[in-house]
Amino acid sequence: MFKKAVLILGGNKGDRNALLTSAVKAVSELGEVTAKSKVYETEAWGGVAKGPFLNQIVEINTAHSPLEVLAAIQQIEIDLGRQREEHWGDRTMDIDIIYFGGLVLETSELKIPHPYLADRKFVLVPLTEILPGFAHPVSGKNSKQMLEECEDKSKVKAVKE
Repeated sequence: MFKKAVLILGGNKGDRNALLTSAVKAVSELGEVTAKSKVYETEAWGGVAKGPFLNQIVEINTAHSPLEVLAAIQQIEIDLGRQREEHWGDRTMDIDIIYFGGLVLETSELKIPHPYLADRKFVLVPLTEILPGFAHPVSGKNSKQMLEECEDKSKVKAVKE
């Protein structure tokens, strides 16, 4: 059975464009890419990372389970040079699962929907671009509503298709 998985990809170290392109290509091996946002340059969130990130939302139609997708995206991060040195710190690539269909999941390894998505403009801007009416399975608010209510004031600017 296929499910729509919505992922946020981004990084601020190395050749950000090349790393993001490689990450999207690697993610496409998990299932058919059904939507991609523009690429956005965004301010670092969380007060730890130093430089601006490039971020993109990708939606895939996958037959894999959420934990299989998690394992695969963590391997993609490693393959692209990710080193987990500091929580919310600088990184070559970070890939998070935002939604997995309408699934609500909370384990020690994975929380779906992503617990911080409504607080992060760098997630909500590209999410609203491709899924403006998609309702959060817990709050019931759609992407556009969450963006309008988001208190994050960081800059998020589209840089390319």
